[in-house]
Amino acid sequence: MMKYLQRLGRSLMLPVAVLPAAAILMGVGYWIDPSGWGEANAIAAFLISAGSAIIDNIPILFAVGVALGMAKERDGSAALAGLVGFLIITSLLSTDTVAMLQGIEADAVSPGFEEIENAFIGIISGLIAASMYDRFSRVKLPDALAFFSGKRSVPIMTAVSSVVAAIVLYFIWPFIFDGLVNFGEAISNLGAVGAGLYGFFNRLLIPTGLHHALNQVFWFDMVGINDIGNFWDGNGIQGVTGMYQAGFFPVMMFGLPAACLAMFHTAKSKKKKEVAALMFAAAFAAFFTGVTEPIEFSFMFVAPLLYGVHAVLAGISLMISAFFGWTAGFTFSAGFVDFFLSSRLPLANMPYMLIVQGLIFAIVYYVLFRFLIVKFNLKTPGREDEEDETEAFTGDADEKYAYMAEEIYAGLGGDDNVLSVDNCVTRLRLEVKDMDQVDQQRIKRTGVPGINVINDHNIQVVVGTQVESVANEVHRIRKK
Repeated sequence: MMKYLQRLGRSLMLPVAVLPAAAILMGVGYWIDPSGWGEANAIAAFLISAGSAIIDNIPILFAVGVALGMAKERDGSAALAGLVGFLIITSLLSTDTVAMLQGIEADAVSPGFEEIENAFIGIISGLIAASMYDRFSRVKLPDALAFFSGKRSVPIMTAVSSVVAAIVLYFIWPFIFDGLVNFGEAISNLGAVGAGLYGFFNRLLIPTGLHHALNQVFWFDMVGINDIGNFWDGNGIQGVTGMYQAGFFPVMMFGLPAACLAMFHTAKSKKKKEVAALMFAAAFAAFFTGVTEPIEFSFMFVAPLLYGVHAVLAGISLMISAFFGWTAGFTFSAGFVDFFLSSRLPLANMPYMLIVQGLIFAIVYYVLFRFLIVKFNLKTPGREDEEDETEAFTGDADEKYAYMAEEIYAGLGGDDNVLSVDNCVTRLRLEVKDMDQVDQQRIKRTGVPGINVINDHNIQVVVGTQVESVANEVHRIRKK
């Protein structure tokens, strides 16, 4: 089950990675014309509409991305099948179709069907398509039907399965929708406290990948909150819409980089140079892009106390920004790029105060992390036992990636033990025959921020934003 959730989390990152394009287009458009939709500027209207084309179709992106990511092979037929499944389910469960089936007026149909084109249905469609790909992509049919053999059968079988799924959802979707609405309203009705609880659980669930499910409720249009879409589209209340995003900026742009500084200052003297290279690169990634996994995984498992403190501070940050109504938004993550682009959106409210809050949180993070690391002798980077220490590497970037790939692959057991290699934004995701053959210390000596053993056959190696380069080198090694 955990393996499945991790794969789903990876798959959701595929469509999420497209959202920065929307941020740039809409952010520049609103920067030109903050009044919204370019009423006085055609170029602004053009850019905002282009960005909205992505934001408004997030469910479709999820259907395609999840299908592609969850299938055992990344093949275009799986992605096409995901789109087919989404179109069938949403068409069969549209308000007009349901009204016709029930013999009633459209106004009398359960309100849940009005919101059937949502991220949840996109994910369901993608999962159905991936399952059909794994099951039927290699099926051989009789000669008379040979044209539809193999991968050509995947969209067809997805269509059939989607009809069955639509029938099931016809009966249960109203209850699911009402449950999600009640959950979202229970949290949102708590105002700033609810935002704080969301922030706490968002960080706490990252190791399991379940934070993606939580994000669907608050960030997207699953139950009507749609905090990201409404903020960027300008549909909402200034100082309220964006409350489930704003509090992440002080944490990601300031708090976690300050935690990196604390880990650098508490590292052993002979390890400071190496830790500086690792921590400062991770801190810059967090500040500039909002990618925080290299930092979080560097202490998530070796010092869970710090991670608990981090989750609590994230919740407090969201609660504070929501309480005062300071808002900014993101489409990818809470880094400087999204902060800069969103700061002139119509619903942005005193975003500069998030910088003030961030500076305060930087001090809090630094003091708490440094105190706890020293007090409890936590084994953060640079404080490992001698046998755990990493080996420094000197050379250009390409040589470094090749070296890391070779050492990581050898540490995993090489061709005899590695079954599959994949990656997300910051992590290598690997499947091995026998976890006992994995030499974690050898992998750690390459300087990676962390390792996450999922179960007896699945392991993740946190590399950082350069993971794509390392993954490419690993694939090159496997082809030899």
